[in-house]
Amino acid sequence: MTKYVYRFGGGANDGGAGNKNLLGGKGANLDGMASIGLPVPPGFTISTEMCTRYYQDGEVFPDSLKAEVADGLAHIEGVTGKKFGDAADPLLVSVRSGARVSMPGMMDTVLNLGLNDATVQGLAQVSGDERFAWDSYRRFVQMYSDVVLGLDHDAFEEALEIMKEDNGFFSDTEMEAKHWKALVGEYKTLVEDQWGKPFPQDVHDQLWGAISAVFGSWQSERAKVYRRLNDIPAEWGTAVNVQAMVFGNMGDTSATGVAFTRNPATGENVYYGEFLINAQGEDVVAGIRTPQYLTKAAREEANAKPLSMEEAMPETYAELARVFDILETHYRDMQDIEFTVERGKLWMLQTRSGKRTAKAALRIAVEMASEGLITEEEAIARVDPMALDQLLHPSLDPSATRDVLTKGLPASPGAASGIIVFDADTAERRNEMGDAVILVRIETSPEDIHGMHAARGILTARGGMTSHAAVVARGMGRPCVSGAGSLSIDNKERVLRIGKRELREGDTITIDGTSGEVMLGEVPTVQPELVGDFGVLMGWADKVRRLKVRTNAETPEDCRVARDFGAEGIGLCRTEHMFFEASRITSVRQMILAEDEAGRRAALEKLLPEQRGDFHSIFEVMAGLPVTIRLLDPPLHEFLPHSESEFAEVAEAAGVGVEVLKRRANELHEFNPMLGHRGCRLGVTYPEIYEMQARAIFEAACDVAEKSGAAPIPEVMIPLVATKRELELMKKVVDTAAELVFAEKGRRIEYLVGTMIELPRAALMADEIAEVGEFFSFGTNDLTQTTLGVSRDDAGRFLTQYVDKGIFARDPFVSLDVEGVGQLIEIAVEKGRKTRDGIKLGICGEHGGDPASIAFCEQAGLDYVSASPYRVPIARLAAAQAALKKG
Repeated sequence: MTKYVYRFGGGANDGGAGNKNLLGGKGANLDGMASIGLPVPPGFTISTEMCTRYYQDGEVFPDSLKAEVADGLAHIEGVTGKKFGDAADPLLVSVRSGARVSMPGMMDTVLNLGLNDATVQGLAQVSGDERFAWDSYRRFVQMYSDVVLGLDHDAFEEALEIMKEDNGFFSDTEMEAKHWKALVGEYKTLVEDQWGKPFPQDVHDQLWGAISAVFGSWQSERAKVYRRLNDIPAEWGTAVNVQAMVFGNMGDTSATGVAFTRNPATGENVYYGEFLINAQGEDVVAGIRTPQYLTKAAREEANAKPLSMEEAMPETYAELARVFDILETHYRDMQDIEFTVERGKLWMLQTRSGKRTAKAALRIAVEMASEGLITEEEAIARVDPMALDQLLHPSLDPSATRDVLTKGLPASPGAASGIIVFDADTAERRNEMGDAVILVRIETSPEDIHGMHAARGILTARGGMTSHAAVVARGMGRPCVSGAGSLSIDNKERVLRIGKRELREGDTITIDGTSGEVMLGEVPTVQPELVGDFGVLMGWADKVRRLKVRTNAETPEDCRVARDFGAEGIGLCRTEHMFFEASRITSVRQMILAEDEAGRRAALEKLLPEQRGDFHSIFEVMAGLPVTIRLLDPPLHEFLPHSESEFAEVAEAAGVGVEVLKRRANELHEFNPMLGHRGCRLGVTYPEIYEMQARAIFEAACDVAEKSGAAPIPEVMIPLVATKRELELMKKVVDTAAELVFAEKGRRIEYLVGTMIELPRAALMADEIAEVGEFFSFGTNDLTQTTLGVSRDDAGRFLTQYVDKGIFARDPFVSLDVEGVGQLIEIAVEKGRKTRDGIKLGICGEHGGDPASIAFCEQAGLDYVSASPYRVPIARLAAAQAALKKG
């Protein structure tokens, strides 16, 4: 019989320690902390395997699980000396989720479970604190009604606010036992009105309801969005952790907090966190109350008045600091910790590898390697390549004028400007319209995940440095300012008030997540300087990676950026981008609409010097490096005139009538141009086009070689080849142009002629094509389109649903379809090398900057990947990680 329940704490160890796949991250680490002697409340974990079975069996639990859960409860009762459901001395438990990887706030939690009208009396008697008991009961009723029963959360919040207002209270801590008791009565009435049944009093019904709800939250919309954004497979499932409750809301000697062993924003080796006296953990992470600082130094730096934990609870803080050091040494990584202090006793509720900004990840990895805690290879593996994107873009210009509206907590570094929006749906809609947006909320919740992803930055009025907004923003790489208490947000009127100043939805603001400042308007930015820890880690990565990294670029500016980021050449220079420039589009259209070769050559003569200048400026930047240039590829319709004025301009340049050009344009019309007259088919039909481009390439290369002494290495790429004969014809055009130029210039330079493999037939016939082609560059954008029969431009309408339903693990235009498209690449690699030993093989689609696709390229034995300029560092690090993983 499959075992589903694993106990921890109180000396129990059922063999699951460290197995995150089975127990989830939270369960594995609770077991791990207990096994090294840290104070962990006893409990048990229902494995992720049960989550899979739960959905397979139609959301029904097997009888065997009920017996295992009963044994788990008996374990907790044995350690605590309390009984579940006992009216005299009740055991209360928490029910929490725990996936393999942290998904902060995305799934559900229920605290104080086991309270009912009878056990609340016993809790009051045993604790000696009637206020605490009724506060715990109202929290449980509110949370259970929301999470398990699915009732309107706002109605419960409104009842609480009305009661405080009626009694003249500002804070929850001012409420007395009688107020909480009365509120519980109101909550129970709300439950019966909305649910149609009384609030559940049977503690075992409560437990199974909570277990079902936590497993069910794995398929919530917010969890699906988070998994899609973070490439977390749906089949992993979540575990459920049931654990004895400990209470941070039992008076002034009790507290709850969230802490990191190092600063997750900067990586500085200092303790970082927040706590609240007389509170439960949800009060900290939900941002309902603004917490106090953990350390005296942090409090003084922020010029805050409330005492830090270090000052208010010095003995407990000293014990907590000792635990920090034990955990970081044990797990050899920066830890994110949740703890509770119950009447002076410290309890550890969670530890996990903490989410951090890219800047912090770099610093922590490099410093831990320097400290000898981890190796250089482990440091390379610790940094998420995609997180580097946070470092590769501009920050606020320190010399720019700033109209500072207010200041909050610097919750996630970086800066962003955008228009104010007040809800997640609007943020997503305006982002799709092309607007940069700043999501402004009183506090964020897990339901806001889609809007947070769409926003450039996040601003909240409430919440601390470890609130939901802060943690999720750091994980996404979004700047965030939280706890800006001077903000007054009127969601109904769509107005933001800061003191006497009033801003409306659509007004532009800038936030600085490094300083916490909120500014009116758009503040200029400066380019980053990637030195220090970045340079150290990239140096380590370059030592171990095998794959070369090139860039996709066709302007000198992009080439310079890419070289600064470590590009080792150009893997794709798209010449059609040059043809769209205003100074030459008329000549391009004249060439396309010409009715004979003479007319085309007349237009091409005008384009030759412009094209030569394009290549000259690129070769100057890339002197001495390989430069792969794709000859004209797109269908001709993309260049055709549309308006009357455009036709008139081309007619004048060509010396023909407008009606003649319109007739010619109609002749060129195609029903499916992306599969029509494009790529090498243009060269076969109009070889003079490729002849002009080849001449421009070789003239520019020879000129740069003579001027600099460092010849570029042109790699002339023929696009959309499906047959060996196409490539033979086009290679002859290129070779002939090269020989003519070399004869004219009196010098020769090294060059290659190859093709882009972007059609399934080309991959299958790679052995024949390699008889002519000297290199293959896999154009995975079109290869994915032609293999799947899906248009990339239209796929956004349904691909999200395909990912959600598990048809594709990821968007195949973002991360390579390894099973299908990848198999074609592997076939082409094997066949190409069989024909031409040493053939150069690379990838130049957008997948060249995707770490998962780069890992495939390493496995397939390609020679290089090519990525957009700002993704070159991402590709360098991903290539190193792929090499280490392959061994």
